[in-house]
Amino acid sequence: MVSRSTERSNEQPGPPSTVLFDLDGTLLDTAPDFITCLNAQRERQNLPGLPPDMIRRSVSNGARAMVKLGFGLEPGHADYERTHGEFLDHYEAHLAVDSCLFPGMDALLSWLEARAIPWGIVTNKPERFTGPLLKGLELAHRCAVTICPDHVTNRKPHPESLLLAADRLGVDPRKGIYVGDHLRDIQAGREAGMFTVAARYGYIEEPEKLAEWQADLIVDDAAALLQWLQSRNA
Repeated sequence: MVSRSTERSNEQPGPPSTVLFDLDGTLLDTAPDFITCLNAQRERQNLPGLPPDMIRRSVSNGARAMVKLGFGLEPGHADYERTHGEFLDHYEAHLAVDSCLFPGMDALLSWLEARAIPWGIVTNKPERFTGPLLKGLELAHRCAVTICPDHVTNRKPHPESLLLAADRLGVDPRKGIYVGDHLRDIQAGREAGMFTVAARYGYIEEPEKLAEWQADLIVDDAAALLQWLQSRNA
């Protein structure tokens, strides 16, 4: 299903200049590996595993959220740095084991590639994990641009990373589309002047508040986004 949340006077007809994706919870379902790593770390501390759905909802908030959810620790706590480091090391060793493209996403990417519409990734996930993950899933050679926080001064919701992606592609960001599953994605996209799409299928902590993000479009899955692109570019 596709829902239009707001009307944008600057929406451009015809093919977009680019389609950019957030990574975790938008392009890739990485939650299975996060669930495995966090519960394995809890098991090593003689703690029971957490329900997968509980972990899944927090994946887009990164490793800091995992440590808070799993152990109740935040930066400044005496055990935080050690626990955070252990989680990252375990996750790095477990990259791309059970992670995969969301259903329908490969067809969407293939459709874009067949029409020479460059697609890319703009993520707050560090390059340390992003690069090996894309390589492991055989996506690195297909992706036209990948922007991680290592490449910019300001992370999302600041628009810097999106504008850098558009600049590297040599395209007009105002004719581009950004797809994400977090409020910061929509905020960054709007600030960059892009058409924004909220991925309802992603790792959303409060689905009932999704409409409040004011994305230009809300989609239930990748197939719905492909259908919308096809109708828009007919």
